[in-house]
Amino acid sequence: MLDQVSAGVGTPSRQRSAVRATAETVNETDTLASAVIIETDPELWRRRSRLARTEPVGGALKRAFDICAAGVGIIILAPLLAAIWLVVRMERNGADAVFKQQRGGFDGRPFQIYKFRTMICAENGKDVKQVQAGDDRITPLGRFLRRMSWDELPQLFNVLKGDMSIVGPRPHALEHDRSFAEIDATYPQRFAARPGITGLAQVSGCRGPTETVDKVIARTGFDVEYTRTWSLWADLKILGRTALLVVKRDPGAI
Repeated sequence: MLDQVSAGVGTPSRQRSAVRATAETVNETDTLASAVIIETDPELWRRRSRLARTEPVGGALKRAFDICAAGVGIIILAPLLAAIWLVVRMERNGADAVFKQQRGGFDGRPFQIYKFRTMICAENGKDVKQVQAGDDRITPLGRFLRRMSWDELPQLFNVLKGDMSIVGPRPHALEHDRSFAEIDATYPQRFAARPGITGLAQVSGCRGPTETVDKVIARTGFDVEYTRTWSLWADLKILGRTALLVVKRDPGAI
């Protein structure tokens, strides 16, 4: 995959400078503790990475907020969730409307993410191709759901289960986690938090595919910054900025 990633494309110089500055502040202990995620044996990688962390960023306070927000969200959005589930089932001629895929969660441990199906395929494992602009795998209904970010709504149930948080680094497919960790040595530090439905990177211009080295580094910089500077107030601000992006129809949405 790394051979397919081209450097120097798509990231403003201001973001690259900020990312480099963030990377330079990583102390040697943190770097050594996090670098184990590059292990080629996934089970050994996950087992070793757990040694450095005890609980996700934010602790009990963040978890309490997540449970309340997800519970209220599911209740309020229940009619919308049911309607989307029904129309996706109809588009797929009665097939399952919910897509499930293994993603990297807190401490690098895999979990099964839920999304409304928006594509004609359901890739998992080692052959997961990132979605690109104009991707012909996306259905007409799926394109609308992605533009509105409604395909992500089932992840409210991931939050209730404890796999995800309302706000946090967006989770990637396991194979992408391994590839991105080879690009940026600070990448594993993002696993200090539960993955989120939205995150600092997504409201800072880093939403969408990460098909270049610069985009991987830029998003990683914001994710690592989030895990180091977390506060409940910061989460609330990210949620507000996310709402604005949904209303404005973020051009980064694919």
